[in-house]
Parts: sequence; structure tokens; C-alpha cells
Amino acid sequence: MTPEAPLRARLVLASASPRRCELLAQAGVTPDLISPCDLDETPAPGEAPRRLAARLALAKARVAAQAHADAFVLAADTVVALGRRVMGKPDDEAQARDMLGHLSGRGHRVITGVAVRAPDGREAARLAEARVRFKRLDAEDVSALVGSGEWRGVAGGYRIQGRAGACVMDIVGSYTAVVGLPLYESLCLLRGLGWRAR
Repeated sequence: MTPEAPLRARLVLASASPRRCELLAQAGVTPDLISPCDLDETPAPGEAPRRLAARLALAKARVAAQAHADAFVLAADTVVALGRRVMGKPDDEAQARDMLGHLSGRGHRVITGVAVRAPDGREAARLAEARVRFKRLDAEDVSALVGSGEWRGVAGGYRIQGRAGACVMDIVGSYTAVVGLPLYESLCLLRGLGWRAR
């Protein structure tokens, strides 16, 4: 009698972002479950952007793992930084316009922390970063970007894979980190902790 192969542990994505699901699908990975976490993403006083991205990604993985202890949990957090200033998710159109005005004609960093927690409690995390430079945005550009609604729910008030992509003059680093989930780093972490696709 041939022994049965062990069941593959489930993969839980601790995010409601459709963009992260799309990126995983691009790599041939389909999470078994989507389990977003609702955490306070406010930076601590003096907290650097890289430290913030790393802290939030790991916190999200740990929170989701409490409900899914038998699964691999993948979590991420994206921070847009202009110098040491963190550009969060705008609350309204006025904030989106203000953020885009600050990013206009300047370079900024997009840092995505990614963390994986394995069923046995082991954890691993990494950061991926890109430097992005926008062209100088005129009033028409800003109105089009804000009018598209793509600013909702995203750090910095823009989506590089949307209309803002036409405003990017230069990008150095991980494109998928800017979208919201660095694929290379994510798959390295998952495989390093023993996750395997079907």
C-alpha cells in the first residue's frame, strides 16, 4: 500500500488588496484564504519609514496567524516616503491633491515590508524598496489622477499600475514592491520556511 502524500499547508494572505492577489496570480500562486488585518498604521514618534514598513508587515502576519495557526501567513505593508516623511493613505481628495503636489517633480521612496509566519511559528521578513521620480505635475495631471479615484486606500495617493504610471519618469528598484507585494522576496520567504505550491 502506497503511503499518502502529506497535505500541503494552506496559504493565507493577510490583505484585502486585490493588487496583491493579482501579483501572486502573476507568479502562479493562489492563496487559499484572504484574511485582512485591521491595524493602526500610525507611525510611532520618530519611526523611520523602513522600520515602519517592517513592523507593520510582521504585526499583520502575527495577527492573522492567531486565527490561522495551521497555515502559512503572508503579510505586507507599503510605505511611501518623501525623505523621512511618511505619505500615508489620503482620507479625501484634498489630501490626495496635497500628496501629489508634494511628489510632483521629485523623487521618493516606496518601501514594502513583507513577512511570512509558518505553521510551526517560525517567522521571516524582508524589505524591498524602489526609488520613483514623478514628472512635474500640472493642474490637469493632478485633476486627472484625483478624478480617477485611484488614490483611495493607497499610500502616497497613487497607483503606479494605474494612471500615475504615465507620470513616472524613472524607477529604480522593485516594481512589484511599488504595486504592493515584492514577488521575489515573498516567494523566497515562503519557500525558505517550507511552503510549496500544489
